[in-house]
Amino acid sequence: MQLTRKGLWAGIINEFREFLPEIGDDAIVTLLEGNTPLIEMANMKDIFGDIRLLFKFEGLNPTGSFKDRGMTFAVSKAKEDGAKAVICASTGNTSASASAYAAKAGMKSYVLVPEGSVALGKLSQAMMHGALVLQIKGNFDEALNIVKDITKNYPVTMVNSINPYRIEGQKTAAFEVAEHLGHAPTYHFLPVGNAGNITAYWKGYKEYKDKGVISSLPKMMGFQAEGAAPIVAGHPIEDPQTIATAIKIGNPASWAAALAARDESVGVIDSVTDEDILEAYKLLAGREGLFCEPASAAGLAGAIRMKKEGVLNDGDTVVCTLTGHGLKDPNMAINSCPKPLKVAADTKKILKAMGF
Repeated sequence: MQLTRKGLWAGIINEFREFLPEIGDDAIVTLLEGNTPLIEMANMKDIFGDIRLLFKFEGLNPTGSFKDRGMTFAVSKAKEDGAKAVICASTGNTSASASAYAAKAGMKSYVLVPEGSVALGKLSQAMMHGALVLQIKGNFDEALNIVKDITKNYPVTMVNSINPYRIEGQKTAAFEVAEHLGHAPTYHFLPVGNAGNITAYWKGYKEYKDKGVISSLPKMMGFQAEGAAPIVAGHPIEDPQTIATAIKIGNPASWAAALAARDESVGVIDSVTDEDILEAYKLLAGREGLFCEPASAAGLAGAIRMKKEGVLNDGDTVVCTLTGHGLKDPNMAINSCPKPLKVAADTKKILKAMGF
């Protein structure tokens, strides 16, 4: 039985079908992704003043990241086309999502990841979902080139964001933002790694405006990590470096489309330092109760910088996409916080440690 927004949430394909390419009911593979909350800032007015700041928390998707939006559609289309296996290159979240949806579809999944550059939470997901995980001695861009070669010659479907159905699914997040607000935000900030997400959001906003659902479009504000900022540099980065592993990509697949989103929206693609990212990461968790992975905080880091530079003004509505949950990278969380205090099982000593 198909359920729509009149009843229980039915996943992004069923909910936004009129805006998506045709697909048969029997082909749909869903974990009921989407419908993630847009959470309003409560405790950062000392930084943002009278700006209305909201966080699209995509870490509450089934596998903990925004990748599920695109993956439901990519895997569903692969199933409709008779595919028995999917493959991807990944810095982590794509592998987690691809393997989960492949498991639901009864398909094999193969994931290529750069050795030593994938956070533990993400690696564990792909393994638990039954993927064949191949750690290569190389970076993400090399892994993606290998995946492209394999899919040209063997019966396995690529589900990286160069698969057009990924972008189709991911654009639905823009629909949800617009419906939640009742209009488009003034600015939309988000991290940029492989650049599929900024591409997808812009596509979604434009489609809603074309249909008359919204009357204006946001400025798209994408931020790369300073050590992995090929779009900002204007050329591929052979050895990208950043603590934000999800955006540690030196040659984004959606580079041209991301530039188009920036230029058409009169927005920005810029970079922030790892220090800026970590500061925003801690602010989100410590002040707003939102635990995202480090790369997710790049958008907020960019918004803080734009506020300091006078780009953002009181009265603006600003949305930041938090792309993945903090539990994706538990080691980074533990290493960036003070260690737990060791205390005897004694009430007086515990109260003293508490400051009473």
